Amino acid sequence: AEGSSRSSVSHHNQPQSPPLSRYESQKRRDWNTFGQYLKNQRPPVALSQCNCNHVLEFLRYLDQFGKTKVHLHGCVFFGQPDPPAPCTCPLRQAWGSLDALIGRLRAAYDEHGGSPETNPFGNGAIRVYLREVRDCQAKARGIPYRKKKKKKAQIKPNVDDPMPSSNQQPSSQLAT
Repeated sequence: AEGSSRSSVSHHNQPQSPPLSRYESQKRRDWNTFGQYLKNQRPPVALSQCNCNHVLEFLRYLDQFGKTKVHLHGCVFFGQPDPPAPCTCPLRQAWGSLDALIGRLRAAYDEHGGSPETNPFGNGAIRVYLREVRDCQAKARGIPYRKKKKKKAQIKPNVDDPMPSSNQQPSSQLAT
């Protein structure tokens, strides 16, 4: 009881900060996880000594916690989007999860004082690794990866407006 009253007194002296967004919370968790990973290396790696090879090792380490089934070339279900039965192929981190993780870690590195030129998360080797993971997982599922085309912003005419403005095109011309 005595300890809790002390902690509540110290909270009154500090201004309340707004709660972190889901993205900011995840970015902080990811940053702390990566920092802990570096500390657990033998010998421990200082963040200032971290390079893209440490990041690649971290991504491979995370695969053991993955939940995405990635069929191997010899598997009878390789290339099938919806396999009819279970198999012994390994679980991996999904490409999209890794891609988002790298984006958050790249931003966190910048926020913690790292220079964009030395950011190990922005290294070309990381982009190549992510592309290989994406392509491998797409082939294993039999679903080719296609980059989504950005949709052009459509201007919807105001229903109350009897005359559409001159810069709006009829909807038949917008579909491409």
